[in-house]
Amino acid sequence: MTGRVVVVGSANVDLAVDVPRPPKAGETVLGGRLRRSPGGKGANQAVAAALAGGADTTFVGALGEDEAADLLLVSLGGAGVRTDLVDRADAPTGTAFITVAPDGENAIVVAPGANEHVKVVAAQAERIAEADVVLAQLEIPLDVVAAAAAVRKPGARMILNAAPSRELPDSLWDALDLLVVNEHEAADLAGEPEKLLKRVPAVVVTLGGEGCVVLRRDHEPVRIPGIPVDVVDTTGAGDTFCGVLAAALARGEDLPDAAKRAVAAGAFAVTRPGAQAAVPTEDEVAGMTS
Repeated sequence: MTGRVVVVGSANVDLAVDVPRPPKAGETVLGGRLRRSPGGKGANQAVAAALAGGADTTFVGALGEDEAADLLLVSLGGAGVRTDLVDRADAPTGTAFITVAPDGENAIVVAPGANEHVKVVAAQAERIAEADVVLAQLEIPLDVVAAAAAVRKPGARMILNAAPSRELPDSLWDALDLLVVNEHEAADLAGEPEKLLKRVPAVVVTLGGEGCVVLRRDHEPVRIPGIPVDVVDTTGAGDTFCGVLAAALARGEDLPDAAKRAVAAGAFAVTRPGAQAAVPTEDEVAGMTS
């Protein structure tokens, strides 16, 4: 079973620079060479679902009519992602400004641009209704996430990676099958991760290099340990995790096993610079789990 995933989300061109340390308020820090690469949470997750997860993956998003859009379409297509439902907006393609510290940790500011124009209309709704898993994030308007959830078929999972963190309406909470958050996002939403289970049936809390915790109603928590690696750049590692998690669930794996596969993919991703360029293949993920 290949599994069908539709990712509804953002696409950005990433402008990344290595810095000796993150700048303080009002401070200028001299950095290294500027790197320009395809990114954005939605696009990153779509690449991961297709390339590392092996799922039949469609990306629903919006790009500008500019050279950055071409960069993203080439990257998505090269990973095997279907891009026929990507809209072109009268706005610049989204841009992320990223600083990367020597330990690989990053800080990111996003100018949304065309991501504010993502929509779910008839064509997108039809493809979403064919999916086994629908995956969304919060770099696009909340009403678009809600619209995607509303048109999925019975039995299809709706996964939300609640990043960047923001308050969610009750109607969206009620539509979710699985929430993926890091510790900070979990605290923003509920204070304690376990409290999230009052709002959604299952939660995966990512812990960076320490792996993740799988929380499900009426189940004991399952801790998935991290895999020690030499960290180069953490940009996009969480997105790789989410995309592979969605693909594994679409292929019929249970949540703990899917999370184990996702941890391996995320660990591999931090050993390379960039976001989509760092996403491993299925074989590379298998090598990390064997």
